[in-house]
Amino acid sequence: QVQLMESGGGSVQAGGSLKLSCVVSGYTYSTYRMGWFRQAPGKEREGVASINYAGTPCYADSVKGRFTISQDNTKYTLYLQMDSLKPEDTAMYYCAADFRAVWSTCWLGPVDYNYWGQGAQVTVSS
Repeated sequence: QVQLMESGGGSVQAGGSLKLSCVVSGYTYSTYRMGWFRQAPGKEREGVASINYAGTPCYADSVKGRFTISQDNTKYTLYLQMDSLKPEDTAMYYCAADFRAVWSTCWLGPVDYNYWGQGAQVTVSS
């Protein structure tokens, strides 16, 4: 079965950086899309960034220019480099994956993913 595990969360001051990692196990497919989502207490889960099997990235407007999504296919690992962090970036961050053979360049809806990690807390202080 496919499983995902996030790491790299923590607490930083505004303007700082963090890099999240997501290791995917049980991956036996050649087509996929992966994404990062975040959810703050009392808020809806929102898409942050996604990447398809062709390596095409997609970003939410709120993080464009500050966050970078990438992948290491040999290690089945997804990354999210977060720079210029703001207090409003504070949330639990989740990685997600889906392997249905449907093409798209942007996957930012929770319904687009069947597999989810447990989350990594990111806290940005002012």
